[in-house]
Amino acid sequence: MIHTVGPVWRGGDDGEPELLASCHRRSLDVADDLGASVVAFPAISCGIYGYPPQLAARVAVAAVRGHELELVRFVLFNDETYDAFAAAARAGK
Repeated sequence: MIHTVGPVWRGGDDGEPELLASCHRRSLDVADDLGASVVAFPAISCGIYGYPPQLAARVAVAAVRGHELELVRFVLFNDETYDAFAAAARAGK
């Protein structure tokens, strides 16, 4: 298991997007180093840390695009978050 801690949302001007992207990229790097071919991410920082799902989705999807793993899956906790990640995935194609 790979563990990462996402940033607390403070309005978006405190480096949150860069920190969130780094959480995803670093986790993927560790997974690659371990020889993993599949990774599942929750909606990092979207719960108690208050990161808006629409903004987090754009950052997360962009951060994992183009990585060499066989499969990167997002495991999401409600319809709003799912819709945000689905829209981000469609927008990036």
